Amino acid sequence: MQFRPYDAKRDREAVLRIWREVGWIEAGEKGAMAMDGRIGVGAAMVCEVEGAAESLVLTAPAVIRYLDEELPMCAVTGVATSRVARRRGIASRLAALALAQDAAEGSLVAGLGVFEQGYYDRLGFGSASYTHWVKLDPAQIRVTGGHRPPVRLTLDDGERMHASRLTRRRGHGAMNILPAASTCSEMHFAKNPIGLGYCDGPDGSLSHHFWGSTNNVEHGPYRIWWMAYHSREEFLELMALIGSLEDQVHLVILCEPPGIQMQDLLDKPFARQTISERSEYESGIDAAAPYQLRICDLAGCLEHTHLRGDPVRFNLCLSDPIEALLDDDVPWRGVAGEYVVTLGPDSGVKFGQDSSLPTMSASVNAFTRLWLGVRPATGLSYTDQLNGPGELLSQLDTLLCLPTPNLDWSF
Repeated sequence: MQFRPYDAKRDREAVLRIWREVGWIEAGEKGAMAMDGRIGVGAAMVCEVEGAAESLVLTAPAVIRYLDEELPMCAVTGVATSRVARRRGIASRLAALALAQDAAEGSLVAGLGVFEQGYYDRLGFGSASYTHWVKLDPAQIRVTGGHRPPVRLTLDDGERMHASRLTRRRGHGAMNILPAASTCSEMHFAKNPIGLGYCDGPDGSLSHHFWGSTNNVEHGPYRIWWMAYHSREEFLELMALIGSLEDQVHLVILCEPPGIQMQDLLDKPFARQTISERSEYESGIDAAAPYQLRICDLAGCLEHTHLRGDPVRFNLCLSDPIEALLDDDVPWRGVAGEYVVTLGPDSGVKFGQDSSLPTMSASVNAFTRLWLGVRPATGLSYTDQLNGPGELLSQLDTLLCLPTPNLDWSF
């Protein structure tokens, strides 16, 4: 068993086989192009077993917004293991090594999408906020103003769509995967793609747009993969544009945008949900937490943390399960340790303990969720690995009352 960087000449056919075995692509050139594009976004590592790559982990350079700060981030964009190498701990160890390398190179935070709750807890990841998938009949959309004729977007427009996404309106917790190859490669996974937008940016650049796909071109459902906009007016124009599909399309599925409550824009949402129940075009709002995040550099994250309120100081006994998955010669070993933490307008951390301060014990999984504002300290003490005196938890509940973090980028 050998962990090493991906080599296209040596590993491509084996990795194509892995991706087909896990159902990410189908046989053929389109699937191969999608895989090559995804691999080209960032770094790739494989585990070789008996002369062939049997597991692949992909990471990509990204940033995540913490209030008004931009933090460097590692986006784990793919973890896949072949049918012959399952249940041997290979994927966990390979992902831990890939994460350690990115953390050593400066990533303060890491994130990934999960196939099931709990698996990536062993790497120190904790659940992010709920994503809301809104399933609506375009005829339900009620917005002020109309829309202009849009421009049609195709697979050839990936780079300008990516540029539009990078500059879109973003809130707390929103991330960007930086290379344009990220958007370009994702577009190749779309079946019967649909892209529409407007070129109101400087020098006629793409300002606001959406990209989606469907299995049924005639009636839908249509799934909107992403939307990008910079202002209220641009958002409302995109919603009006989606509403214009009502003559033919019966259902559109989209992720609720950050800071928006989509129910505000829908006509009779409860009646429509009842009428469409159990049909192919059932409307409603579903919620789940398909992404997880973790702190990779505690001091680096707190350096960028500027909170409104009186400072709170406490001892932190932080555990990090990833260390058990890393070989002894790997320099970055997680963030476990004993610290004195200050959270406030000027936050920070130092090694050690102060006997005059209250003490919190937490896993990096839970502390990441607390720091981001996914859930308050008291709530996390009920359901996650975080414990401390009630007075300290109440102080943190007030201080870390943050906007709901929303990644706003599928990966």
